[in-house]
Parts: sequence; structure tokens; C-alpha cells
Amino acid sequence: MYNNLVETINKVINFQNISEERKTILQPLIDFVQQKTDNKQEININFICTHNSRRSHLSQVWAQVAASYFGVQNVICYSGGTEETALFPKVAETLSNQGFNIFKIDEGNNPIYAIKYSDNSLPIIGFSKKYDSPFNPASAFAAIMTCSQADGGCPFIAGAEKRIPVTFDDPKISDNTSEQTEVYLGRSLQIATEMFYIFSKINT
Repeated sequence: MYNNLVETINKVINFQNISEERKTILQPLIDFVQQKTDNKQEININFICTHNSRRSHLSQVWAQVAASYFGVQNVICYSGGTEETALFPKVAETLSNQGFNIFKIDEGNNPIYAIKYSDNSLPIIGFSKKYDSPFNPASAFAAIMTCSQADGGCPFIAGAEKRIPVTFDDPKISDNTSEQTEVYLGRSLQIATEMFYIFSKINT
């Protein structure tokens, strides 16, 4: 992994800031990944938010990196929304500042990003899409609801083997303020910490 990214990871692998209440929320996803690992099955995780622009992308990226870091095999992370918009540029900027190598592979209203965490890793493909896009798995996946609006407004996710709410506060509230950079960095670090906690608990 890139050196700057390892520096960020070293900040998040101390899990003392995760409350017991939060650990209880994360446990069903730990159980899902562990069961799939024990059965030597592919682990498909789709992180779902309303616009697939901020929290779901951060979750997808950090979960994929955490799986790689802890050597959990056959993990493929996706993201989607209840509607399609665009990956918010501040998310790409935040991840870049935290050590990822990010470049656009397609411009337009809904740009496509390649997000790399090491020179030889497959890039994580980041763009906004609906959760049931053909790009995402159609069945046998865990649907992780990263915002309460999507969780409440989308009571049924077709094809999901498991539906797990793991919601985060929206960094969008800081847009167009002087605190925006700090808020996005903080939310990304929180999500990274929790994803690394989840995969640290997996017995491989």
C-alpha cells in the first residue's frame, strides 16, 4: 500500500474511539463476513445511500482496503444509491489527501474514478449508480444502509441476502463552509476506523 495511505491507516487501527453501542451496530456485518469466510464463499457487500455520492463511496473504498489489509479473501465491495447523481468531488479530494491514487477515467456529469491503494492492486471504480445497477451484484450480497434516509425509504432491496443498517452523519452539512475539509476528513476517518474494526475481527 502507498506510504501516505499506511500513515492514515496507522491513525485508525486504534479502535478505542468506537463505542460499545457502535460495536453492536457493526456486529451483524462482522457476522456476515465471518460466515462467508468460514464457508469459503465470495463476500459481496453493497453500501447503499440515497445519492451514492459521499458516505456509500467512502464505506466501499475503506472496506475494500480493510479487507486487503487484514488478508480477508474474496471480498468485493460495491456502492449504490436509491438514485444516481455523481461522486462528490470533495470525497475524491479527501481520499487523495489520505493517500489514495485517484484519477478520472471518464468525464461528464457523472465522472468515473479509478481509486488505487497500491501500485499492483485492482482499482476501485467510483461513480454514482443506483443500488440495482448492472454494475452491482444482483444476489447473495449484504446491503449496508449507510444513511437513515435510504434505510427508511427503501424497505426492500431485491437480491440482498442480508440487510444491515450502519448509518453515518452526512458530511454534506459542511458544504460551502470553512469547516468542509475538516468535516470530510473526519467522516472519512470514522468510516475507515469502523471498516478496519470490522475486518480486524475476521478469523481467516
